[in-house]
Amino acid sequence: METRNPSRRRFIRNLSAGLGTLMVSPALTFGCLEKPQSKKLGVALVGLGSYSGGQLAPALQETKNCYLAGIVSGTPSKIKDWQQRYDIPAANCYNYENFDEIAKNPAIDIIYVVLPPSMHKEYTIRAAKAGKHVICEKPMAMNAAECAEMVAACKDAGRMLSIGYRLHFEPHNMEMMHLGQQKIYGKVLRIDTVNGYSWGGDPNAWRLKKAMGGGPLMDMGVYSIQGSRYTIGEEPTFVTAKEVKTGNPLFKEVEETISWELEFPGGTKAKGETSFSKNYSYLRAEAEKGSFEIKPAYGYGGQNGKTPKGPMNLPQVNEQALQMDDFAECVMQKKPTRVPGEMGMLDMKVIDAIFRSVRSGKREAIQ
Repeated sequence: METRNPSRRRFIRNLSAGLGTLMVSPALTFGCLEKPQSKKLGVALVGLGSYSGGQLAPALQETKNCYLAGIVSGTPSKIKDWQQRYDIPAANCYNYENFDEIAKNPAIDIIYVVLPPSMHKEYTIRAAKAGKHVICEKPMAMNAAECAEMVAACKDAGRMLSIGYRLHFEPHNMEMMHLGQQKIYGKVLRIDTVNGYSWGGDPNAWRLKKAMGGGPLMDMGVYSIQGSRYTIGEEPTFVTAKEVKTGNPLFKEVEETISWELEFPGGTKAKGETSFSKNYSYLRAEAEKGSFEIKPAYGYGGQNGKTPKGPMNLPQVNEQALQMDDFAECVMQKKPTRVPGEMGMLDMKVIDAIFRSVRSGKREAIQ
């Protein structure tokens, strides 16, 4: 990527710091970080599964504006292990039965809901009623109607709600937003994006249970939906989708592979696919004056990108640390988060329409 002029140099500098304030669409832009704060906000992780243990807790050892203050788990042995590993006071450890007692704990400012999607609505609303700000992992809920309840509950409680969209703080994905929304290579005509992996885990895992919000569309496809939306800064209006199954008994409750085509009001079309039987991850945009892409695009292991001018040459960052630091700063500065609950609700409207299209076999409006 070339940086010949001052504005581009500033853009790269912001990316390197993880604080890029891109000139993107109003639906996606909220510049939050302004000045250092003396107080760190306490974060409690609700659900101590692989994402909390492998990504969020380590990231909270690197954050500047927040820290790991508490945990919530239904497994006593996990609580004991985490207490020892992260020096968490017993007073800041909760289970799902006494969760609401967290309202009395001034050490905890933010609750991060890291549970199966079927539990997101309940614990987001309970957290807001407890007077805490909330980060909810993606997908935001089981459907858009639940998302609306969550947004309303947080507004009623006067608490902020953010969704765990870490890639809005990742330089390569931020560059896709910049290039597409600012039409650096002209209008984006087509988008092609996929995200999935070959399932090799527990056959009884919640991700294989429909009632808990499992399946690749909810788990991985939401990234591709997001990628399409933020590359051009528009909201899709129609979708046509289809499901493919090979008869694998692992996927008796959930889809195995789903593909779709989104239609945007400006004429752009975005093809997407997600699967629990394919390893792939990329986001590619074809514009009037050339194509740009990131591959891999969405994983934890880093991203790579290229434009018509060559490699993006952007830094690899701790996305989760930047994401949580940004939300903590937004809370302290009383400024909107760039990844609010409303954004998660828009993604669920698309997912709802994709499932409707699979069932009907027809083109469906996204409402």
